[in-house]
Amino acid sequence: MHALRYVCLPVLALALAGCGIASTAGDRGWVTPGNGKDLEGWEQINGSAKYEVKDGAIVGTSVPNSPNSFLCTKKRYSDFELEFEVKVDKELNSGVQIRSESKPEYQNGRVHGYQVEIAVGGFSGGIYDEARRGKFLNADKPTEEIRALLKENAWNKYRVVCQGDRIQTWVNGRQVTDLKDDMTRTGFIGLQVHGVGNRTEPLQVQWRNLRLRELKP
Repeated sequence: MHALRYVCLPVLALALAGCGIASTAGDRGWVTPGNGKDLEGWEQINGSAKYEVKDGAIVGTSVPNSPNSFLCTKKRYSDFELEFEVKVDKELNSGVQIRSESKPEYQNGRVHGYQVEIAVGGFSGGIYDEARRGKFLNADKPTEEIRALLKENAWNKYRVVCQGDRIQTWVNGRQVTDLKDDMTRTGFIGLQVHGVGNRTEPLQVQWRNLRLRELKP
């Protein structure tokens, strides 16, 4: 594992990131994972949480006594830029897997790999290594500013860029992660509904406006 470092970006790049705009020109090359209307192009791996499309958003709902659930793209991605909006119940931890895998020989197919954290009051935008190294790969702990980035009962904007061994994340225009790590260079994208133990009251996480464009290596 290589250490994360925060970087001072040029003024123009900061302005673009703050607006949630990619630093490359134009809107060419953007696609919606799946078809944007239903769950075609996705497959559920692990867990029994419920996934459905409502009002243009993918809604994940917890169920009791289930391990972590993941709705994963059937397509694998290597170098890409990903944007989405997310709203999550405060009591539910969630995340988006990137460059992740599920192999029969690895813990009976358990999803593992980089996860972009989604948690009200948590390390949102941090990179957690799900079911592999089992820790955040960020060099520094989250500041109070970062813990306050994800707003409760509101849509929050994420931007993720993976290119080569570099992974960058922004939450609501604030860069959280600039990580160099070369363990995995390709894999699927997965939407997580975290396990909630025996809690019977359902909790939800919603994603909308997912779009992705592949980048040159």
